[in-house]
Amino acid sequence: MKQSGKSNRRDFFRKAGLLAALPLVAKLELPAAEIGSKGSTIKVLTCNIRVDLEEDAAKGLGWKDRREACLTIIRNQKADLIGFQEVLKGQFLDLKEQLTDYFAFGFDGPEMDQFKEGYHGIAKNPILFSKKRFELLAAGAYWLSETPLKGGSISWGSARARNACWVRLLDKKTKREIRLTNLHLDHVSNEAKEGQIKVVLDEASQYQPDFPQIITGDFNVGMESKVYQDIMDAGWKDSFVQANGPEKPQGTTHGFKGEDPARKKSKKIDFVFVNGPLQGIESHIIKDSYKGRLPSDHYFVSAVLAYQ
Repeated sequence: MKQSGKSNRRDFFRKAGLLAALPLVAKLELPAAEIGSKGSTIKVLTCNIRVDLEEDAAKGLGWKDRREACLTIIRNQKADLIGFQEVLKGQFLDLKEQLTDYFAFGFDGPEMDQFKEGYHGIAKNPILFSKKRFELLAAGAYWLSETPLKGGSISWGSARARNACWVRLLDKKTKREIRLTNLHLDHVSNEAKEGQIKVVLDEASQYQPDFPQIITGDFNVGMESKVYQDIMDAGWKDSFVQANGPEKPQGTTHGFKGEDPARKKSKKIDFVFVNGPLQGIESHIIKDSYKGRLPSDHYFVSAVLAYQ
């Protein structure tokens, strides 16, 4: 997707009612001695943990059955930044209680989705970041619709209301600022997915090209999709491709069947995208289990990013 200049971006935010809420984006000027090594790295995870469903619990696959495995596998990754999807309130409280080395942001707030229970629920996309590594500078959330500041708003035939959250952080190790946006696109309508990613890309484009940014999430599309191409056209890079090359990757959804050779092969729909002076130098689809238990119906994805 081609960028259309600052005037068009301002028009977008004016229409969305966001001009008054734009973050300060002046470049952080630091003495050269304080910038830190370009070789410093950040480890990022994107984790769709699957919402807590009664029908899963009836099969022994509910959150209570998977919670220990999920938390243990995430903890063992020792990530600096984690983007979560499909998180209900009880799950969010478990993440905050058990992952004490992290600051959690992105669930609290108006619960304006018309669906209150089940898969639709009020699942949101919180971000956890290392307290030791980062200082929180700013944070926010918006809805993936034509009216991003209207809670629970739905556009383009989306099956449910979708949202994104973001944090702007000071990396204590490098003295650089960095921004992470975390999302979950619609699972039904291609038109909705394309409209939703445009909201995210337009919002992120207000930052300078040399400002380090990351997008994590469940995009519900593969690499052949228009959504993926729009992200590439906007100047973002796929950290998994940067680290592993362009060969078609394995899928990240498995329906709790893991590596069962009888299951239908899936696409990789969970991604860590980067923009600005960041480079994916290592990335993996995490297939770990714990005590024979898979943590979710998705494999998590890790990415080690190097400052350039």
